[in-house]
Amino acid sequence: MPPGTPPVLDEAVFERLGRVSTSTLATQLYRRGIRQPFLVGLSPLGAGFQGFVGEAFTMRFIPSREDVDPVGDPYRTGNVLQWEAVESVGPRQVLVVDSHGDTSAASAGDMLLTRAMKRGAAGFVTDGAFRDGAAIADLAFPAYARAVTATTRPAAFHVADLNTPIGCAGVAVYPGDVLVGDRDGVIVIPRALAAEIAGPAVEQEELEQWLHERVREGRQLWGTYPPDARTLEEYQAWKSAQVPQQTKEMTV
Repeated sequence: MPPGTPPVLDEAVFERLGRVSTSTLATQLYRRGIRQPFLVGLSPLGAGFQGFVGEAFTMRFIPSREDVDPVGDPYRTGNVLQWEAVESVGPRQVLVVDSHGDTSAASAGDMLLTRAMKRGAAGFVTDGAFRDGAAIADLAFPAYARAVTATTRPAAFHVADLNTPIGCAGVAVYPGDVLVGDRDGVIVIPRALAAEIAGPAVEQEELEQWLHERVREGRQLWGTYPPDARTLEEYQAWKSAQVPQQTKEMTV
């Protein structure tokens, strides 16, 4: 994280952030001066999950070099930081790899992702590639990458350090930042803004779902999206009418 004491985040913050789309979160961050927080080019592997919310546990790659990472057994190069990361990540954390957008070798494979999943990690994200794409897809574990490759990590990468600021898909990620993933991709929320945007993001998501239904009904964009005062008044009336209905359903 940037210098300073990282704010403690209430469980309700994570719950609210998990209810909204990355598009909604991007809008909320844009309103607060964060122009481009989305990890462009990364896609979810497999269809067995909808998304995740997690705190960043970062891993930084640099190019491998023959005198440091000799060709041979790829699991005995002496560069064990990748294993340390997987054996250290905990619940609510998401491993985020800075692979410099390079897909020439893998950031990890199904063994490491399975172990991270068993440790309770929220997800695994790289701006590079994963090995064992089909096996990872079957895990139904939130995993996002730019590509799939069979090439082992030491062929191209050396793990330089853990839990330091990194860049992932062109976005700065500090340890402890909040990442949210959905079926569209992954967005990075500066930790200091997470609690501030959680409530407004839920409100925006609810409003825009209602507006989407109005557009599907055939309404024109003018006055509907973005909503004018009359449309907002109609929305508030609709929302107020839902409260007695929800109360009635809870008492039945």
